[in-house]
Amino acid sequence: MPAYSHRLFGTDGVRGRADDEITPHLAAQVGGAFATLLRERSDAPTVLLARDTRVSSPALAEAVGHALAGCGVRVADLGVFPTGGLCLLVRARGADGGVIVSASHNPPESNGIKLVDRGGLKLPLEDQRRIEALICDEGLGPPGTRDGVSAEDGSEEYLALVLDGLPPDFLRGMRVVLDCAHGSAWRLAPEAFRRAGATVEPLNCDGDGARINVACGSTAPAALAAAVATSGADLGVAFDGDADRAIFADHLGHVITGDGMKYVLAVDLQERGLLTPPVVVGTVMNNFGLERALIGRGIRLVRTPVGDRHVVAQMRESGALIGGEQSGHIIFAETLIGDGTYTALRVCEVVARSGRPLAELAAPVRTIPQLLVNVRVQDRTAWEKCAKVRAEIARWEQRLQGCGRVLVRSSGTEPLVRIMVEAESDELAREASHTLAVVIRRTCAE
Repeated sequence: MPAYSHRLFGTDGVRGRADDEITPHLAAQVGGAFATLLRERSDAPTVLLARDTRVSSPALAEAVGHALAGCGVRVADLGVFPTGGLCLLVRARGADGGVIVSASHNPPESNGIKLVDRGGLKLPLEDQRRIEALICDEGLGPPGTRDGVSAEDGSEEYLALVLDGLPPDFLRGMRVVLDCAHGSAWRLAPEAFRRAGATVEPLNCDGDGARINVACGSTAPAALAAAVATSGADLGVAFDGDADRAIFADHLGHVITGDGMKYVLAVDLQERGLLTPPVVVGTVMNNFGLERALIGRGIRLVRTPVGDRHVVAQMRESGALIGGEQSGHIIFAETLIGDGTYTALRVCEVVARSGRPLAELAAPVRTIPQLLVNVRVQDRTAWEKCAKVRAEIARWEQRLQGCGRVLVRSSGTEPLVRIMVEAESDELAREASHTLAVVIRRTCAE
């Protein structure tokens, strides 16, 4: 097998098609390289290992685990386990790191490998580059072995962590539909809600990895919304495949994204005198409707590039208590780790304590039309130096000031310029995106 000479890590670990791009051989190489890194820092490192329910995940997890053990790392294999849960346990146990085999919200034919540091956060970029270099050099130590890999059940420890600090039976009387997307949350999320006192109506909670994220879960919440509306439940929650995201549906069957959730959580803290500083961290993709609703409460939205790594960094810098992405990946200052079940419990606690339905609490966030357009170019950064493009962007920013926004950015992986426009009407969003696309094509396109 030839050495890998390209960059392996994207914004969220190593991702690709299972059994083609993400193979047991590559998984073993990542495991061996991670072990080499850890052995440079500890004589007897310990790593927690977890996976989602995908058909390809057991073989990949086995390859990673054996490669780690073959290099002298003690591996605690948690089996199918939420990504956020593994991160919380890494921190709680003081482990040296963690490995999650999962492609998160992607379809069943995809898979990936995520690495976390001893604090349960994403591996620093310099460590990722070091691992890539080790794989390219193929200096990864002895072959894998089963010795040093032990199966462990972290369920009770995880449930105790996500329920810690919440009142006993705080959801008693609440009926909740939980769509677990056939993924990692299928056992533990319903159990957490039952222990909190809720009546749980499970949806896609069978752990069938062949159907993970297929027309269900946080990326396809229509099924959840319909189930909540027809069942008479108080609300519903949809997780993604590795359960680090949560999207809600209110009792009317309306979908509440991460934007609405951040608003509900921030306003609750504000009303209790706890939102200090009055800041919420989001990304460039958060809808302008959230920003406008927060401004109405005297709360500032600070935007970062896409990715929870950037959100966490900004929360640390600003001291913000709440951050996250439109996708439902919410970060709390007390953990700085995104876990869908913890997020869902926190939002439901606000609903239960307030005595008001989620629809009412999230109502001030009025999502405005958003349009995304990709323009294929030869040089994806050329537009940044083009005066005509900059002038057109400035013109639309001025026109949409106070009622929308424009975001133009280069793709990180493809020869594309991405245009996102938010405006009060679909027509205005289409006009702005079309005009900007034409200018970019004329000045920078193939």
